[in-house]
Amino acid sequence: MKPIQWFPGHMAKAMRMMEENVKLCDAVVFVLDARAPASTYNRKLEEVAGSRPVLYLFNKWDLGNAEALLAAVKGAGKAVCPLDATSPRGKNALMAAMNAVAAEKAQRLKEKGVARPLRFLVAGVPNTGKSTVINLLSGAKRAVTGDKAGVTRSKQWVKCGAFELLDTPGTMPPSFADQTLARRLAYIGSVNDDILEMDEIALALLEDLSFLAPAALFERYGIEGGTPLEMLEEVCRRRGFLLKKDEYDYERGERALIDDLRKGRLGRLTFDSLDDLNAVGLI
Repeated sequence: MKPIQWFPGHMAKAMRMMEENVKLCDAVVFVLDARAPASTYNRKLEEVAGSRPVLYLFNKWDLGNAEALLAAVKGAGKAVCPLDATSPRGKNALMAAMNAVAAEKAQRLKEKGVARPLRFLVAGVPNTGKSTVINLLSGAKRAVTGDKAGVTRSKQWVKCGAFELLDTPGTMPPSFADQTLARRLAYIGSVNDDILEMDEIALALLEDLSFLAPAALFERYGIEGGTPLEMLEEVCRRRGFLLKKDEYDYERGERALIDDLRKGRLGRLTFDSLDDLNAVGLI
């Protein structure tokens, strides 16, 4: 498979911007994707946070199956919170978690007689839902959202009641040391599809799903084993993606498979393991 690398110029600029503006913030919210919390963890952002308290947000909780991973990160002494940012039901729990992580800073401000909202830098890799989180807290569509990686290109401050939030562009590490984690980022839409070999991504996804979620493959596509290519052909057959002379429309099959994963039609899935969390330093 062709190595995945994606670090466009605006990301380098975004990292510099965050390093400058984090000085104005009391705490940091790292937005992770519950389907791949280790893969969506960017150690460079930890350096940006410095000594500030951090809340690790397992967003897209409804799409993942990450209870054990969340517990492990919490057990490592980190502040964590599961969230489906598209549902208003998680707002109160999120606000409570943010208040808790910044409680010490809030107390110091109070003792100094400083009356201002707590300020949080909201950061993460592309398409983890940072802007959706901000919109949930603000109760309005203040931040631009989208399914494509890299929608947010500049910083924006958003007032959310007791908080002021700095929405930042999604930023990747300058290089991917672990191509397995990079591939998972491609699965969930955190890497710009335009730079990917989607046929390679789809075949790798099918191979991974055959071990991780064989029941989902059978229920959705009638797949019962086979090579990745044979499984892709079964997707095409089931969906009617055929060309002239009954040739398979592989491109439509690949897109349908990846879309099904990203929209949660294959059930709750988490690709990363406890070993992956340990490897990236989250536990």
